[in-house]
Amino acid sequence: FALKSHQKAAAAQAQGILSQEIVSIWTGKSFQQLADKDNVVRSDSSLPSLAKLKPAFAKPFGTITAGNASPLTDGASVTMICDGMRAAALSLKPLAEIVDVEFVGIDPYDQLLIGPAIAIPRLLKRCRLKLSDIDRFEIHEAFAAQMLSCLQALDSPDYFVKYFGTRTTLGEIPADKLNVHGGAIALGHPFGASGSRLVNTLAFELKRQNLEYGLVAMCAAGGMAGCMLLKNISL
Repeated sequence: FALKSHQKAAAAQAQGILSQEIVSIWTGKSFQQLADKDNVVRSDSSLPSLAKLKPAFAKPFGTITAGNASPLTDGASVTMICDGMRAAALSLKPLAEIVDVEFVGIDPYDQLLIGPAIAIPRLLKRCRLKLSDIDRFEIHEAFAAQMLSCLQALDSPDYFVKYFGTRTTLGEIPADKLNVHGGAIALGHPFGASGSRLVNTLAFELKRQNLEYGLVAMCAAGGMAGCMLLKNISL
């Protein structure tokens, strides 16, 4: 999963896709160095190189390494949110509409970062949508293991019995709809900016591909999680 994140992000950079949502800045001691892309993407990453990295936690038997976790990075992100009347008054054309949001909190001793697998089904049920109705998913990649755990939970009857009282699962998120231009494992995780970055990336993607619905989800410290349903209003 970590390798695919880097590969997708590298391809998006090469194609100029991510440049749509990046503002270039001059940096360095003399402000002569142009920062115009995320510089933690490893286009040369490989499975053998990732396999050689040592566990960062629960040494020496853990599975989380510097290669399959989101790197803590410097970064900033801005998302303008306003109602339709205000946007019209300012002659602004919105990228997308926020249809609904869901926030949950779980017992962190159960499984700290499983929250997206609870928030996503609750939001879709309230909006009367199926997994197949969502055209793109942007889910925060805290760790590859966390992502894989959440994806597995969404299609696990035992998990749904425990949290929802039913063996009817939400299903499996198609790989070709999930974090299609890479995620935080490749792009980095600047605290406080990741949520905005996910929303921006998804809004641009919906418009670029002429798609209708997109869903953002992310886990957070203390067993918190949230998700947001976006709709492309330019269709």
